[in-house]
Amino acid sequence: MKELLHVPVSIRSWLNRKNTFTAMMQLQGKAFRDVKGRRTIQIKLGEHSYFVKQHFGVGWAEIIKNLVTFKKPILGAMTEVNAIQQLTQLGIPTTPLVAYGQRGRNPASLQSFVMTEDLGDIVSLEEVCADWVNNSPDAAFKQKLIIAVAELAAKLHQVGMCHRDFYLCHFVLKQTELKQGMLKLYLIDLHRMLQQQSTKGTAVMKDIAGLYFSAMACGLDASDIALFKQHYLPQNEAFWQQVCARAQKLYAKFNSEKFQKRLALEKQAIK
Repeated sequence: MKELLHVPVSIRSWLNRKNTFTAMMQLQGKAFRDVKGRRTIQIKLGEHSYFVKQHFGVGWAEIIKNLVTFKKPILGAMTEVNAIQQLTQLGIPTTPLVAYGQRGRNPASLQSFVMTEDLGDIVSLEEVCADWVNNSPDAAFKQKLIIAVAELAAKLHQVGMCHRDFYLCHFVLKQTELKQGMLKLYLIDLHRMLQQQSTKGTAVMKDIAGLYFSAMACGLDASDIALFKQHYLPQNEAFWQQVCARAQKLYAKFNSEKFQKRLALEKQAIK
């Protein structure tokens, strides 16, 4: 059985198990996401808090479903591990990598995990922008934020990386840094990241469409959108038309009764 394991001594000392990989896969904590084949938990070891994503195997049905729809199947935690390492090299802040591991040879039953540092008291851009329609933000702050998001997106896409869940909820700020006047964006939840994508390709368009969809309720005007385009990568008009069309479809799907019921069931399962 093939095994890859990177767990620092400082973490191993808390596990009290000879088999470190098994111990990491059996860790229990506060559940933030628990879906078929994957679980995200928060744990505390001493005075430190961490997040652990445990992958238990996707199964052949999921792999085949992705392949027939021309999607790259996500087999485990190593996609996120590689993404964190790449973003760190690029200078894009994200959740610091602590430990990771993968065991098995069969792609359908691979077991894996990734442990990251807890960023602490954070606020997502979804929360920051939630009431902008009723309470207009400081103009200078809004401008700086739009530029920061655009520049982060440009840096990511310029090297061929696509998030695939590129929504405002996955851009976060540390409250302590925000109170000090710092505007440092962290990009989180990288488990579906794609690499080696064309800057003018479909994956990049879908990323920007997802971002636009998640900002549609923020009261952005034409000048805000123009500011984003100015600081993002050069794209033609056809690209932006595709972005708008896909964003509208995402908005309709998200607000459908079927999707809202599914979302409610997922939240209930976690509780």
